Amino acid sequence: MNVKKIGIVSLSSGILGEDFIAHELELGLWRLEELGQEVVILPNALKGLDYLDQHPEARAQDMLDAFSDPSLDMILCAIGGLDTYRLLPHLFADDQLKKVLSQKIFLGFSDTTANHLMLHKLGLPTFYGQAFLPDVCELAPDMLPYTRSYFEELLEKGKIEEIHPSPLWYQEREDFSPAGLGKSMPSHPNQGFLHLQGPSTFTGPILGGCLESLYEILAGGRFPGQAELCQEYQLFPSLEDWTGKILLLETSEEKPSPEDFEKMLRKLKDYGLFDVVTGLLFGKPQDQAYMDDYHHILREVIDNPDFPILANINVGHATPRCIIPFGVEAQVDAGDQVIRFQD
Repeated sequence: MNVKKIGIVSLSSGILGEDFIAHELELGLWRLEELGQEVVILPNALKGLDYLDQHPEARAQDMLDAFSDPSLDMILCAIGGLDTYRLLPHLFADDQLKKVLSQKIFLGFSDTTANHLMLHKLGLPTFYGQAFLPDVCELAPDMLPYTRSYFEELLEKGKIEEIHPSPLWYQEREDFSPAGLGKSMPSHPNQGFLHLQGPSTFTGPILGGCLESLYEILAGGRFPGQAELCQEYQLFPSLEDWTGKILLLETSEEKPSPEDFEKMLRKLKDYGLFDVVTGLLFGKPQDQAYMDDYHHILREVIDNPDFPILANINVGHATPRCIIPFGVEAQVDAGDQVIRFQD
């Protein structure tokens, strides 16, 4: 598939419609046009934070409209947020999403983890790791080279063939105002993929996402009734569904404390996840916050030295970002520092 037309949706936060990021929106749209893309912003995506907070049905309608539009090749999420789980009844109560589902590229990360699981329920492979506002709209003179290389590969081929480590990682930007336009972030040498334990090669289709999102789908805690609604619609995959897959986990910009990280990880362990998946890919934490602590806790909580863990993957909340296909057979090779994907 060669992507020619992209639809942008705000399925979680409505920040894309706020005046204070108009300069980022303008830059991102220009970059997509420079890449030869026709761009459609779905009707509710620019209605702002308050409106989309109060109207999850409007966010859901954009998702339904995007899948219904045969001219769109890719659905690109604007950004993550906190509560895209609230779309569930508007997409599943009457099989609304199932009725319009079509083969398209779906790309997003963070809270969008829940949308990936929604589409996984319906059998659609998706792509995790980048989004419009944090990546295409990056204020530096260009998209970050590593990030751009995977985004362009997805546009040109409709797939990702393999992932290698980034040679650099960047300190996260603090100033997103127009004053930040054209300014690069400080960069540091990267360590490559880190093989923490277990066999150096393992295989399986990848599934997962942001640890906080996965934890809240199971346990709730941020919003009243969140876990119950997710359970009603069986959003978190069953152990049978997880069997044979590779689990991807990465942490958010909230940089959870080691104590919170352990609590969330133990919830996944109690569910039985580490008894059925073939291995774990763990993303680089933003600004490398608590990285050594997280790696120690992973080994301690999983408590199985034969379980393979590959860490320091450049995906999710730390820049730069690759793109990881979900639902495609993957071969992880820590020795060769590569993750390959079958056609």
